[in-house]
Amino acid sequence: MSVDDRDAAAAAGRRIVQRGLWFEQFEQGATYVHAPGRTITEADNVLFTTLTMNTQALHLDAHWAATQPFGERLVNSMLTLATIVGASVAQLTQGTLVANLGFGAVAFPRPLLLGDTLYSETLVTGARLSASRPGQGVVSLVHTGRDQHGEIVATAERSTLVWCRGAAPGAEEGA
Repeated sequence: MSVDDRDAAAAAGRRIVQRGLWFEQFEQGATYVHAPGRTITEADNVLFTTLTMNTQALHLDAHWAATQPFGERLVNSMLTLATIVGASVAQLTQGTLVANLGFGAVAFPRPLLLGDTLYSETLVTGARLSASRPGQGVVSLVHTGRDQHGEIVATAERSTLVWCRGAAPGAEEGA
């Protein structure tokens, strides 16, 4: 197919912009699985840890970490948290988020190790229209991260403010 043929086909068909969900599209009780997983490397861990000015030897010093209870360096838990939240963006809030309102309970029941693959999913636990911000709604989420063995390594409750369909500045009804 030539470039001209593709342009003509595109002009004739519907254009779809991939983005997050509008408030009305969040389904309470639904779990959204975010794929693919993300294998966390030593470079990821060192970069994140040093960029955030965290000097914790448990993340950076292999020799010292080997003397600690887990016997090896651990992935920085804030990297684990950032990754499970970040993995949800394209599917849930890309272009529809107004604000991250905050986090509730955050837990790390077991460590993520260098070389582990982190898989994440998000459960929608609540959705209500904002009482003070017309055209926006509050969506409550619980993010869960699991390692490649299916073991839970992190959970985080999160509250977000998202646009209602058609209310976002510059939003098209069909987008």
